[in-house]
Amino acid sequence: MTQEQNVKQEEEVVAEQQTEETVEEIFAETEETESTEATEVPSEAPELAEAKAKIAELEGQLESAENRYLRLQADFDNSRRRARLDLEANEKYKAQSLVTDLLPALDNFERALAMTADNEQTKSLLQGMEMVYKSLVEALKKEGVEPIEAVGQEFDPHKHQAVMQVEDENFGSNIVVDEFQKGYLLKDRVIRPSMVKVNQ
Repeated sequence: MTQEQNVKQEEEVVAEQQTEETVEEIFAETEETESTEATEVPSEAPELAEAKAKIAELEGQLESAENRYLRLQADFDNSRRRARLDLEANEKYKAQSLVTDLLPALDNFERALAMTADNEQTKSLLQGMEMVYKSLVEALKKEGVEPIEAVGQEFDPHKHQAVMQVEDENFGSNIVVDEFQKGYLLKDRVIRPSMVKVNQ
């Protein structure tokens, strides 16, 4: 082997060694970078996890507050509606107490007017009572008071109170035969049911 070839071979060996050293240096730098990043990530991970947990907690609080607000709004709307309905009912049935107190007086007027007059003095007295009775009935009618239809009507437990049952061929089954005490409605509310006799 010539000297030239020896030199060339030595140069190739040196070049290979330099290449290996360069590769090793690159690997070393890469490993160092990866280890540095690996050490940095764990330091950032707890902060990120803490931030995410805080966001989740705040979102939960916001949702809870929104639900509470919606419930309060619904309660307020219901309360306002109930108050309005109560006010309307009070206005609609404001005469109920007075009507209830006047019904016994109406009953007494009707019983008195059912009497037969024997003389002129009694007739004039009954005429005066009838005028007062009619005025009273008219005043109650203006307030929405109406007598309940009973005789000849089908028995209605909401409007009629059965105190007696009979068997009468002239009436159908469950039909009111007679009325003992007149019942009254105030608008659509039963103030007093009619006391009736019902056919079986």
